[in-house]
Amino acid sequence: MSTLLSRITVEPGKCGGRPCIRGFRLRVKDVLELLAQGASWEEILKDYPFLEADDIRACLEFAASQNDRVILRA
Repeated sequence: MSTLLSRITVEPGKCGGRPCIRGFRLRVKDVLELLAQGASWEEILKDYPFLEADDIRACLEFAASQNDRVILRA
């Protein structure tokens, strides 16, 4: 596991057990949606002052790793 991915946490009682950033109540999905809507890294870091640039990198790496699955077709 990369050191960036260690920033992604999953806790059963937090955000419905969805992946969050460093135990905060900000889901990986939230950051990815902001990026998809065109928010810049600077805007995200300004709006969420507890975030660090490596947190955004971790979200992107996490998303990329989720897409690396074998798909079996009948």
